[in-house]
Amino acid sequence: MNERAEREFREYVASRQAVLFRAALLLTGHREDAEDLLQAALSRLALHWENVAGSADAYVRKILYHQQVGRWRRRGREYAVEALPEPAAAPDPADQTSLRLTLAAVLRQLTPRQRAVLVLRFYEDLPEAQVAEILGCGVGTVRSMTSRTLARVRALAPELVATVAAS
Repeated sequence: MNERAEREFREYVASRQAVLFRAALLLTGHREDAEDLLQAALSRLALHWENVAGSADAYVRKILYHQQVGRWRRRGREYAVEALPEPAAAPDPADQTSLRLTLAAVLRQLTPRQRAVLVLRFYEDLPEAQVAEILGCGVGTVRSMTSRTLARVRALAPELVATVAAS
């Protein structure tokens, strides 16, 4: 890898490491396994960096998913603990269903662009600059659109705000 490519790779890792780690943690369920999985994926990405620099996120996520599926296939992993945890109280399925139906109804009332902003900012956890690039607008537009969309969601379904605040 030449010096420029190495610098770009280091900048990419520094900027995306937290998001990629979260994906690895969700896949593995354990911090140590997530660290190992992400390290292996970034090592493989480094080998192919010059070929995939433009679509690095997609490439590294694919590596994460494929490696984790391979681990699942090889065998499950058990963890020894000192004491068994207390069973958590199961949430009421009716509350969860009601929440999902309310959220779906609110999302249907938003414009496609408003839904896109919410998904990109809060589900994909992308920075405003990247959302602006994807949507073909300015960062200020993303900020104002996010603010207005959240205000509209709050107005359409105040019970969602109360549910999130209680969590």
